[in-house]
Amino acid sequence: MDTAPSPRNSQWRKSSYSGNTGGDCVEVDLTDAAVIPVRDSKNPAGPVVTVGVPAWQAFLGSLRRH
Repeated sequence: MDTAPSPRNSQWRKSSYSGNTGGDCVEVDLTDAAVIPVRDSKNPAGPVVTVGVPAWQAFLGSLRRH
């Protein structure tokens, strides 16, 4: 896991379940095939955590089971 901001051009997106009123949302950038950058939507200039694709897929799989 890395917390350095990504230097490349990012295309951040958040879940379609997130409303337009703010709240506790995370955004991800899916443009890189090797890592998934994740950030807090309330603080887009803040830190970015990157996780490997297998870890991201496992995370999504656990959400779908609940």
